[in-house]
Amino acid sequence: MFGQDAIEEVAPPEVAAAAVKAVSVLGKEVVMGRYEVAVERMYPQWKSRAAARMGGMENLKKELDGVAKRMLQQGISITDFKPNGEPRTYEVYPGKKVVKENGVEVEKLRYTKWMVLVPTLTKFRMFLENDPKPVIIESTGFQVAIADKGSNEWSFIDGSAVTVKDLRSLFFNLPVSLELPPLDKKQIK
Repeated sequence: MFGQDAIEEVAPPEVAAAAVKAVSVLGKEVVMGRYEVAVERMYPQWKSRAAARMGGMENLKKELDGVAKRMLQQGISITDFKPNGEPRTYEVYPGKKVVKENGVEVEKLRYTKWMVLVPTLTKFRMFLENDPKPVIIESTGFQVAIADKGSNEWSFIDGSAVTVKDLRSLFFNLPVSLELPPLDKKQIK
């Protein structure tokens, strides 16, 4: 993407595995009702944009708290949230690295972050009015996991609220053919 002088890497399998593990940990937090972790671990640039749309960080946090409270009031709970499917890894975020070529230090362009699309499966349980049996909804989606290369500190963008255009506005070098994992909801019980 940068040209001949760029350093491009193929993601080692450990990168996708680390992203999947981080999404799994995020899912466990959400299932336990710790929805605030979604804001705490949100990709910083995406969080800034979301906060700006909501009129500030406090409003964003209040909105998330409100969603959790409305879910409880409506008898909806998340019973499972886990990675489900093959992750896809991309190099993103341009930067520079100094390397030696023929004994001379040369600055090369390189990508500094990994972005991994991690498909997920979420199960919701909800009670409908006048029905003692719960309804179970399965939702397929994805998390966008981002980390600096060489780091295992992952941040996230929820796939239910992001488009290819949104991701390209953050990471210009994504492939033209980029397709996001599918979103779907179905009642299973």
